[in-house]
Amino acid sequence: MLTVHPQYIKDTYGNKSMVILPANEFDKLMEELEDLEDVRLYDEAKKNDTGERILFSDYLKNRKQKNA
Repeated sequence: MLTVHPQYIKDTYGNKSMVILPANEFDKLMEELEDLEDVRLYDEAKKNDTGERILFSDYLKNRKQKNA
């Protein structure tokens, strides 16, 4: 579990409008978000996987032909 120590900046009405985090906590938070995005993308790819596979060499040939 990620522990953060936010400091809030309030507007003239006393509402929280901004957050300040120590740089190392911000960096860890961004890493966690990137990891979650990777998991989301993996899950999406798995859901759409048809099971069809081609050889990498065939992929390269097809790509060359399409770009020619």
